[in-house]
Amino acid sequence: MTLLRLEQLQLAYGTHVLLNRADLTVERGERLALVGRNGTGKSTLLKLVAGDIQADDGSIWRAPGLKIGVLAQELPESSGMTIFDMVAQGLPEAGELLSEYQHLINDPDPDMNRMATLQTRLEAIDGWSFHQRIDVVLTRLGLPPEAEMSALSGGWRRRVALARALVSEPDLLLLDEPTNHLDLDTIAWLEEQLLAFNGAVLLITHDRAFLSKLATNILELDRGKLGRYPGNYAEYQARKQHELEVEARENAEFDKKLAQEEAWIRQGIKARRTRNEGRVRALEAMRNERSQRRERQGTANLTVDSGERTGKRVVELKGVTQRFGDEVILRNVNLEVMRGDRIGFLGRNGAGKTTLLKILLGELVPTEGSVQLGTNLKVAYFDQLRAGLELEKTVYDNVAQGSDRVSVGGKDRHVMSYLQDFLFTPDRVRQPVKALSGGESNRLLLAKLFTQPANVLVLDEPTNDLDMETLELLEELL
Repeated sequence: MTLLRLEQLQLAYGTHVLLNRADLTVERGERLALVGRNGTGKSTLLKLVAGDIQADDGSIWRAPGLKIGVLAQELPESSGMTIFDMVAQGLPEAGELLSEYQHLINDPDPDMNRMATLQTRLEAIDGWSFHQRIDVVLTRLGLPPEAEMSALSGGWRRRVALARALVSEPDLLLLDEPTNHLDLDTIAWLEEQLLAFNGAVLLITHDRAFLSKLATNILELDRGKLGRYPGNYAEYQARKQHELEVEARENAEFDKKLAQEEAWIRQGIKARRTRNEGRVRALEAMRNERSQRRERQGTANLTVDSGERTGKRVVELKGVTQRFGDEVILRNVNLEVMRGDRIGFLGRNGAGKTTLLKILLGELVPTEGSVQLGTNLKVAYFDQLRAGLELEKTVYDNVAQGSDRVSVGGKDRHVMSYLQDFLFTPDRVRQPVKALSGGESNRLLLAKLFTQPANVLVLDEPTNDLDMETLELLEELL
């Protein structure tokens, strides 16, 4: 059964074309993984499907009565709401109708006609089970309904956002980086849920294992074109590599012929003869075709200056306990980090991983125990919530910090040149950070961190939102 059909979609922001005559059909039971470089428009495509924004041209057909559940890339706002309140946003109509119905019940002189209308509508949308449906999802995800959103870690807030997307029992799930901030157990649970889901799934993910296990087809957004590849991610990679090789050969042949024609036209007199007018027109067409060509985005160039060597012992924790109110987050933690160690912290959402990092960084003084730092430490901290980025400032100003030059690896470089290593084009460099995609924001945060020498890297969820190519480069760097 067809749930969704996109036909000849066009979308551009200024001169930047995100979608160029894109077509897509989504059938019930399909799990489609959308891949592409950061900033190509993947999240924008999901917003088009959800109806949050409109295309410049083309059409979107949705099956009558189609219910869409959305998990956005951004974490939900945390202020002034309980978990139950946040998940209830996934059933907005039922919540509003029940609220109005309850108000009429408490009215000493209710409008009986309106009450009858509300009853009919609530029955039609299964609104009477509003609280039960929310409770079922909260139980499945292990979420306490009365907990305050403001007290939750990034991983727990992500779980809440998942619950909000699932509570409406949608026909089509739109998931933008669903594994971000989730612990391994929750990722495994999510895999099982999606494999058993009888609707359709359209997801964006950087998690290669998650993608390989779930995807029935790969969709790729590349330079405005939306391509579809049957099979898993490995099969897509092989086909895509072949396509790029063919494209490179064809472009080289085209450019060689264009150069020959440009040399011919410079001869002047021959080109002006009547019998050569067709050749001149053909050259103009070739020039136009070449000007329209969009080159594939290159790969980032990630380097970090390690600076002075640390002492042999980087940091030592003895008997560290951390409490927040009556809740014990860390209990009697002993840890020694030596120069050359590469340590990964694993644990359930809310177990205290980020808290432990902040204690190691000296940003948080533990309730009990001691923290002894080594000598010559130069720490670069990648914060999963990107607090180090100023959203209203431009990409350029976030890195430049009032100067036109940065020192990287002992070399003095212009900020524009340095940002090109992180795949920021001149026009993107002048954009405010709030206009960037999640992956672009993480690339910018890495660029900002690496402008300072660092012999200790502390990375809290550094892979979130990064495209596959940049993720692999970060792995090599580490």
